[in-house]
Amino acid sequence: MEILEIKGNTFCLDTGMTNIPFYKLDQRRIIMLDTGWAAGERSLLKDFLQQNSFTVAGIINSHAHIDHCGNNAYLKEHFGCPVAMPAAEATICESLLNLKLYYSAFSLKEIREHLGHMICHVDCPVTTDRESVEMGGAVFKILHTPGHSIAHVCITTPDDVAYVGDALISHGVMRGAKMPYACVLSEDLKSKEKLRGLVCSHYVLAHRGIYDNILELVEDNIEFYKLRAEKILALLVRPMTLQELAQETVANFHIGMGSVFKYNLIERMLRSYLEYLTETGRIALSVNDSVLRYTRL
Repeated sequence: MEILEIKGNTFCLDTGMTNIPFYKLDQRRIIMLDTGWAAGERSLLKDFLQQNSFTVAGIINSHAHIDHCGNNAYLKEHFGCPVAMPAAEATICESLLNLKLYYSAFSLKEIREHLGHMICHVDCPVTTDRESVEMGGAVFKILHTPGHSIAHVCITTPDDVAYVGDALISHGVMRGAKMPYACVLSEDLKSKEKLRGLVCSHYVLAHRGIYDNILELVEDNIEFYKLRAEKILALLVRPMTLQELAQETVANFHIGMGSVFKYNLIERMLRSYLEYLTETGRIALSVNDSVLRYTRL
């Protein structure tokens, strides 16, 4: 665990798994931009707060994924701090049934066991027409970048430091990534293009890097995700069911599938690429003998 000083009152907690930015209102009170994993990072987060005598005065989430809002409920209970989150994703975190709407491939039991800690009341739902959020007297700019999740946002601190969350992944992550996730890949690519116009002094990526300029990274991200789609397309050598294509994908990408939960997760990721290939006219769906198959065009 390492605290990185970025600029002014903007810092970043490097947990070894993710970057979690925070903004110091004063020597004791901080605003956290995302809160990390519950299972892997909560103990690190507790140590970080205790060792520095910090009080969490507020949380602004980039999006409602398990590795970005996993400690919201814990911190809210402990500090009584307000939480801001994109409005559409705040709805997801209201209940188990709302989580089920978003994670439809998972059973309610799996959602309760693996994702139940994401449930947390959001005090400030950030609607798509809002361009800023005020918290603790500080104003944070909001750039709406949907695609990785349904309403992902990038957050810029008063020090002109942009936290881009999962809208981009670093070059290091790209070297090891097998099938990076996007909820709606076509929208995610549009948001990556939108980031060409985001001009700040520094940029923080959740997974994992800090950049002074992201123009080259934006282009490399777009190319990387499109290339992953092309690799999946190349596996479609005949009309195939989703399960057949999933088997080919995990074998060729060397992805482990050791549980039902992991299978559903990989299938969810694969669907996004298949939907993108369908939207761009590369593949088509058909039903023959009551079986749905994907066909390369």
